[in-house]
Amino acid sequence: MSTNLKYLSLGILVFQTTSLVLTMRYSRTLKEEGPRYLSSTAVVVAELLKITACVLLVYKDNKCNLRALNRILHDEILNKPMETLKLAIPSGIYTLQNNLLYVALSNLDAATYQVTYQLKILTTALFSVSMLSKKLGVYQWLSLVILMTGVAFVQWPSDSQAVTTKELSAGSQFVGLMSVLIACFSSGFAGVYFEKILKETKQSVWIRNIQLGFFGSIFGLMGVYIYDGELISKNGFFQGYNKLTWIVVSLQALGGLVIAAVIKYADNILKGFATSLSIILSTLISYFWLQDFVPTGVFFLGAVLVIAATFLYGYDPKPAGNPVKA
Repeated sequence: MSTNLKYLSLGILVFQTTSLVLTMRYSRTLKEEGPRYLSSTAVVVAELLKITACVLLVYKDNKCNLRALNRILHDEILNKPMETLKLAIPSGIYTLQNNLLYVALSNLDAATYQVTYQLKILTTALFSVSMLSKKLGVYQWLSLVILMTGVAFVQWPSDSQAVTTKELSAGSQFVGLMSVLIACFSSGFAGVYFEKILKETKQSVWIRNIQLGFFGSIFGLMGVYIYDGELISKNGFFQGYNKLTWIVVSLQALGGLVIAAVIKYADNILKGFATSLSIILSTLISYFWLQDFVPTGVFFLGAVLVIAATFLYGYDPKPAGNPVKA
C-alpha cells in the first residue's frame, strides 16, 4: 500500500509540475480578443482554493465532524495568534514568488524555465546550512556545482535561440531570467523558514497551509489593488478568465498539497525522477506543441547536467560495513 502511494504521489507530482508550467506558459502567450486575465488575481484565487482544500482535508481527518473542525480551527488558529503570525513572513514571500512565476513564463519558454528553476535546490541548500545548521556531504556540494554549470549552459545564448526568442516571444528574456532567479531565492528562503516552523511546532501541515493561505490572500489582494486596481475597476476582478485560466489556478493551488504528499510518501531519489521527467516532458511539449523552443546541443548538455545534479543531491551513500577478519 505504501509503495502504491509512493508512486501515485510521484505520478501526481510529475503531472502537476509539467502541466502547470505548460498551461501557464500557454495561457500567458495565447492571443485572444478582449483583456487577458490578471496574474495577480489568479494568485489570490489559487490561495483561496488552497485554503478550501486544506479545510476539507482537516474536516476529513476529523471523521467529517463539523464541531471537531470548528474546534480545531478555533484552537489552532484563533487562539494562537503568535503562532499564526509566524506564517506571515513565508506567506508574503510565497505570494511574491507566485507572481514572479507568471512574469517568468510570460517571457521564457517552458523548457528553459523548468531547467533554470532547479536553482532553487542551490538556494534551499544554502539557506538550510545557514538557518537550520544542516551539514551537506561531498556529493551534495558537488551536485550544487554541477547544477550551476548546467543552468549556465541552458542560459548560454545561441543563434537559433536568439531567432526563436525574436520571433515567438513578445517579452524580454532578461526579465524572465531575473524573475526566475528571484523566485529561486524566495523559494529557498520561504521553504527553509517553513520547515523550521514545522519542526518547532506540532501543528499539522494542513493547518499551517490554511495559515499560509490566509496571509497569502491578504498580501495578494494588496498587490491586486496596488498594481491592477485601475484595470479591475474597468473590467472586473475575473476579467479574461476562461476554462484554461481556471485549470492554471487549480493546478497552482494543488501544488503545495502535492509536495506535502510527496514529502510524506516519497524520498529524494523519487523526487529526482519526478523533476527529470518533468524537464523532459516540458522540453518535448514546448518543441512539438507550443513551438516556442528550439533545443540546441548546449541546452541538452545543460539539461543533462541539471538532471544529474538533482539525482546526485538526493543520493545518500550507505557506509560500507567493516569486513570480518577470519
